[in-house]
Amino acid sequence: MMRLSRDVAGPCLAPRGSVIAVGAFDGLHRGHQALLAQVRERAQALGCSPVVVSFEPLPRAFFSPAPVPRLSSVREKLRGFAAAGMQHTLLLRFNKALTAMSAEAFVQRVLVERLAAREVWVGGDFRFGHKRGGDMALLERMGAQLGFTACSMPMVQLDDTRVSASRVRALLAAGGFAGAESLLGRPFVIEGKVEYGNQLGRTLGYPTANIHLSQRVSPIQGIFAVRVGLGEGECSWPGVASLGVRPTVNEVAEPLLEVHLFDFEGDLYGQRMAVQFVAKLRDEQKFDGLEPLKAQMALDSRQARELLGMNPRLAEA
Repeated sequence: MMRLSRDVAGPCLAPRGSVIAVGAFDGLHRGHQALLAQVRERAQALGCSPVVVSFEPLPRAFFSPAPVPRLSSVREKLRGFAAAGMQHTLLLRFNKALTAMSAEAFVQRVLVERLAAREVWVGGDFRFGHKRGGDMALLERMGAQLGFTACSMPMVQLDDTRVSASRVRALLAAGGFAGAESLLGRPFVIEGKVEYGNQLGRTLGYPTANIHLSQRVSPIQGIFAVRVGLGEGECSWPGVASLGVRPTVNEVAEPLLEVHLFDFEGDLYGQRMAVQFVAKLRDEQKFDGLEPLKAQMALDSRQARELLGMNPRLAEA
């Protein structure tokens, strides 16, 4: 089982030494997966612990004055680290104290004292420490002094496209779910616990399971054809989803994910649900009353059924 720690200070987490991956790891795309696989293999060869150092909130979100979309929740990221074979995650709190720490102090206190680094792996453009003062050259210089090897992971490309979180976010925002899936190595999914809503969808003939995104900013908004996984099950149940602020009725301050599962009967409240986005149908829009909204929901349902390989006539039954 993977262990999780949050603090810079504390006892050594890897007494036998460690091979470390360092990065933000938003989305755990194919480039991240290649880096973690390399760390796991090197740790096995050296007989020490594979460890990942990451940050929450994401550094770019900490410095940005505007909300920053992210590809994975903290829960999803940690589960990905465990699946990749990491024995320990040091998920550092990215705050003013950490941003004030010099790159040299980060190497000494985190990589050496906290993790007993034997190898440190980063992406080629990785920067760290106060005012981004640390880079690969500094890691190599300090590694030679302190007894670890600094290693840079080559850029991962897929069909001449650089695999990066920014590219995945751009594809998702444009509705390019197939392209994003190829870079991620899996479909794009948002997970969460089904919570109570105002049950307006039920009165309109389209009961929905609602997931509040809390502080997570989604890279997508609109109306989508989706497949849903319940509990630990795979995403196989077809549906249609809205992700937005509901401008026609009961507008909300933070985006809400509302999912209507086709031909489903049962109580989902309190269950965890995974929503896989298959195709974007349209942008969210404000309608002049409930009747135009209901008419559009019927069209959305029909189109989603068609895209998901279902009989669209069932939407009219």
